[in-house]
Amino acid sequence: MSEQQHTEGLSNDLCISEKIAAFACSLKSSDIPEPVRARARLLMLDSIGIALASHGYDFSRKAMAAICELNSGQDSVVIGSEIKMDLRNAILMNGILIHGLDYDDTHAQGVIHATTSILPTVLAVGAQKGCSGEDMLTAYILGVEIATRLGAVAKGGFHQVGFHPTGLIGTFGCTVATGWLLGLNPTQYRDAQGLALSLASGSLEFLNDGAWNKRMHPGWAGFSGVTAATMGKHGYTGTRLAYEGRFGLYESHLVGNDQYDLALATKDLGLVWEVERVSVKPLPACHFTHASIDAAIRLHAKGLRPTEIKRIKVLVPEGVVKTVCEPEASKKIPANSYEAQFSIPYLVSTALLKGRLTLDDIDEPALHDPETLALAAITEYQIDSDSAFPKYFDGEVIVEMKDGRIEREREPINRGAVDRPLTSDDIRKKYLENALRQVSRERAVEIENKILNLESGSAKELTGILEKKI
Repeated sequence: MSEQQHTEGLSNDLCISEKIAAFACSLKSSDIPEPVRARARLLMLDSIGIALASHGYDFSRKAMAAICELNSGQDSVVIGSEIKMDLRNAILMNGILIHGLDYDDTHAQGVIHATTSILPTVLAVGAQKGCSGEDMLTAYILGVEIATRLGAVAKGGFHQVGFHPTGLIGTFGCTVATGWLLGLNPTQYRDAQGLALSLASGSLEFLNDGAWNKRMHPGWAGFSGVTAATMGKHGYTGTRLAYEGRFGLYESHLVGNDQYDLALATKDLGLVWEVERVSVKPLPACHFTHASIDAAIRLHAKGLRPTEIKRIKVLVPEGVVKTVCEPEASKKIPANSYEAQFSIPYLVSTALLKGRLTLDDIDEPALHDPETLALAAITEYQIDSDSAFPKYFDGEVIVEMKDGRIEREREPINRGAVDRPLTSDDIRKKYLENALRQVSRERAVEIENKILNLESGSAKELTGILEKKI
């Protein structure tokens, strides 16, 4: 898309939902540069691997049982399963599978896991509508571009007041992505976004007890996004000022916080591609913890012995404290694997002790390891005044030894960040490690080839290969 087309499509006379509608309606697959498309395919691959791995966990089995009870059709594929569901329930289940291990990609500025809601949505809608792989990929990229920008508007503010952007903002990204596949016109698009305002949700209360709420946020965002887009398609009127209104998204969810920047919602649409700024996680834990974990792994490599450690201090950005450091008592003794994934004391202690962090280290019986819990008990956090958050999710670990020595390691740019990205080979290796937990190497390679060559096939062909082969 040329700069002139971009400028014309986003006239200042339009509200934000109308600017997004204008952009979406004018977007063609050929407007998207190949490097952006290549990155998008890798992000999809990463998420599919995580979805496959999730089948080995209790949360996925219980979610499957519940959703099957509610299910009313057999049209859409559940990744890695022979079970089929109606379109919206398949989106819900696939979102749980991708997000359930908290191993999925993150856009730092938007503080949002965008793929985990948008991929299940375009996968199901694309297959049902008989879309090409190229169109499915374009809708995915569009959804990510919108969701990440809408998340960035808040400047990290949603987390501070207890809202989870992945569920809340993901709903709008899924609405726009679905709308593109359904061929909405500008008015229908505006109405759909207005309706999404009443459907978007996502509370962070789960952080206090390790509950599973968060795992279903992205799938519900997709469920809601398809609903909003379809209602808009049929002329059901939605509010015009979904974002900037008196009770719009930001005024209603960021009460008392006037630091958000509405201009970021459409800034550089079609000129700068946020897909290229999405970070792939190298570690299976909340992205806010990664820098501290890697710093602890380097300290382990120095040969520090746990019995010689007196105290551990972790420097973290102020914006992550409520998510990964508090309440302190439960963070030091996580009740379950999900709580452990959001615990600086547990994760740093594990990395110091073992020199690694894998999916096995956040599962039973690792959670009850006495050496790890002993280190977690003497781990404290401190706000890092030099943090570059949210540009980077940085961190530092300082270990005071019983003999008075101080050992410290700092990670100024978290691994996987936009300025320190994982390579294509890194992402493919991660995909394979996750996929092999559930499928054969032959199947894993077959799926990989289909995703990385998505534009030569169709959405239906992709969903077909993602079904479990008996």
